[in-house]
Amino acid sequence: MYLHLGQNVMVRSQDLIGIFDLDNTTWSFRTRRFLEREEREGRIFSVGDDLPRSFVLADGGDKTPLVYLTPLSPAALAARAERNSFE
Repeated sequence: MYLHLGQNVMVRSQDLIGIFDLDNTTWSFRTRRFLEREEREGRIFSVGDDLPRSFVLADGGDKTPLVYLTPLSPAALAARAERNSFE
């Protein structure tokens, strides 16, 4: 199954590592440092033009994480993941 992140972007459920709230997680220095490193290395993808509310961490193969910034709330993404929705 797939998790729809918005704007025709989907991630395979089996590749999903986590769904994180940007407001809560970016308070941590480690999270900010991780996101900065991923951006420098070109592994952050923005889903849509709206202000991102969450980020999704997925396995990109070869133990390389991919980060998707999405305007959807973590609760909405978690609900979609739980019911395997394509909305």
